[in-house]
Amino acid sequence: MKVDAGLLGGLEEVPRRIRELEAAGYDGAITAETSHDPFFPLLLAAEHSTRIELMTSIAVAFARNPMILANLAHDLNAFSKGRFILGLGSQIQPHITKRFSQPWSHPAARMRELILAMRAIWACWYEGKKLEFRGEFYTHTLMTPMFTPTDTQHGVPRVFLAAVGPLMTEVAGETADGMIAHAFTTERYLREVTLPALSRGLAKSGRARKDFQIAFPAFVVTGADEKSWMAQRTAVCKQIAFYGSTPAYRPVLELHGWGGLQGELNGLSKQGKWDEMGERIDDRILEAFAIVGTPDEIVPKLASRYGDVVDRVTLTFGGGGKQSPRELIAKLHG
Repeated sequence: MKVDAGLLGGLEEVPRRIRELEAAGYDGAITAETSHDPFFPLLLAAEHSTRIELMTSIAVAFARNPMILANLAHDLNAFSKGRFILGLGSQIQPHITKRFSQPWSHPAARMRELILAMRAIWACWYEGKKLEFRGEFYTHTLMTPMFTPTDTQHGVPRVFLAAVGPLMTEVAGETADGMIAHAFTTERYLREVTLPALSRGLAKSGRARKDFQIAFPAFVVTGADEKSWMAQRTAVCKQIAFYGSTPAYRPVLELHGWGGLQGELNGLSKQGKWDEMGERIDDRILEAFAIVGTPDEIVPKLASRYGDVVDRVTLTFGGGGKQSPRELIAKLHG
């Protein structure tokens, strides 16, 4: 199991942070499209590292078009000498239409076409094929030598797709190199819903599970003392509640018989009662979504729950345990 860590903080902190992560033995560094652009930090990270993989987890796909994404991914992959992974996600309709002012329709079908369009663009650049992609949502039929990259020696960028529902998960299996399982995923949902849908997608592309990676940003509750443990528990419960309020994620709760909680959380979110939302996440729900334990218990619990399913996990090791981050990462490497 590979271990990734978040590349957090402002751009000025990236050089120091990426050197620390690489020295600690992390396999990957990830950025997210939250309050900052997800691509800029990875350019700096590529410049100040030599080994560690660099991934957006995630960049919002529908805020951009296939040509823009193909260019961004190519440049970062070429500059990092093949270490870049383009992690994409669809986001939800209100963000696409109200925050990005972009169209929303048939997200799984649109995502499938977007990734296939990128692959057609890369086939033009890397293999010299004529660009002739015509789809329902995207059309790309013009490419001249002036706009064709020549630094293609590091190969086509890898693409990971974030997915929760079965349709998007199938798209990941059919078109991507890996899948980013949502943090709002329980072990039961991963095994009973995600893996069968992924298998259907892989079958469409004629690939085996060994040719594909599942990345998982695990919720973790731990701490060096009771105060820090409680602070992390409160933060994780609020995050679980925030995701649980989203109608699109209701099936995860319904699988466990907690479907009614989604409506309750959604109602509280509309009233801005964020603290009360977190209080609705009891220990039973928390244990289903998060790895909970002392710093020294986290790795064995994580390996026991997901070791046979997940290929890489996002997990930042802090203080409080008897073992260093490098030792803990080595244990997950197996």
